[in-house]
Amino acid sequence: QVQLVESGGGLVQAGGSLRLSCAASGHTLSSYVMGWFRQAPGKEREFVAAISWSGGSTSYADSVKGRFTISRDNAKKTVTLQMNSLKPEDTAVYHCAAGRNLAYRFPDDYDYWGQGTQVTVSS
Repeated sequence: QVQLVESGGGLVQAGGSLRLSCAASGHTLSSYVMGWFRQAPGKEREFVAAISWSGGSTSYADSVKGRFTISRDNAKKTVTLQMNSLKPEDTAVYHCAAGRNLAYRFPDDYDYWGQGTQVTVSS
């Protein structure tokens, strides 16, 4: 059993930055691939970024490459998403997820989810 709680969302002007955090409890995060997904109004939940259990490998959606950075600290049981150069199209509810699967780019690849945190980017 793993519980995930996101924080750090809010309202930011286009071009600004936000740092999202995901705090975990229960099983150690070291055994899980961690990912971030987002869901905008009227759209499917989409992959944003993922990081391997060791933190040695990362993957990003093309839409956020060069702007977002995912990282993890297994000792602190936290995962972060640093978001820079934010655009209005980044507006969405952002969810943290944990999974033990080899695949990582789809919601069904993950076993545990946080409730999400709202990110709103104004134009």
